[in-house]
Amino acid sequence: MQVQVSTVGLFATNCYVVGCKETREAVVIDPGFDKASETEKVLNYIERNYGELKLIINTHGHPDHTCGNGLVKNKFNVGIAIHQNDAHLLGDLSKQIGQILGIHNFSPLPDILLRNGDTIEFGKESLKVIETPGHTKGGICLLGKEEIFTGDTLFMGSIGRTDFPESSQEEMKKSLEKLKTLPDSLTVYPGHGPSTKLGDEKICNPFLIELL
Repeated sequence: MQVQVSTVGLFATNCYVVGCKETREAVVIDPGFDKASETEKVLNYIERNYGELKLIINTHGHPDHTCGNGLVKNKFNVGIAIHQNDAHLLGDLSKQIGQILGIHNFSPLPDILLRNGDTIEFGKESLKVIETPGHTKGGICLLGKEEIFTGDTLFMGSIGRTDFPESSQEEMKKSLEKLKTLPDSLTVYPGHGPSTKLGDEKICNPFLIELL
């Protein structure tokens, strides 16, 4: 699985282009770019390296992760996928929240509603949807063979905030307990900040340590 990260937007969101080297099919995760220069960089990378973009995937519905959805959709004519419990955060609400935050672009309504256990396939690669609410009601992680994309659930040394509307500290705790059962060898690609190893987070991340 090929993973390319671009840190974009007002809140330094990690936008991932994830692809199958053999078939040249890819997906884009959390296109939170708002500036023309950021948009051009990511879209040009996709065009240069992949023959087909299969899907846009949002780990959750906050505008800093979704504001580039429409730009990607219009360019490549692909669908937008998000967990069913965060679908209401796209469309008009995406525009309203984005304007408050100073974000200029916003996401159209989703085309595909994800649920726990769904598998997203692109070429010979796949990602499994794991429900991880807490930061939002519909937060998800995307599990591959050797990697996991954790959105705003798990960061290096920290976790996503649970003091927003529709956040839940109790749900976040349950979600982190799910992640603790996964293999230590997984590379964690978070929604913000550097990548890490899940095994290292189990040892060093205070929010995972306190679950012992």
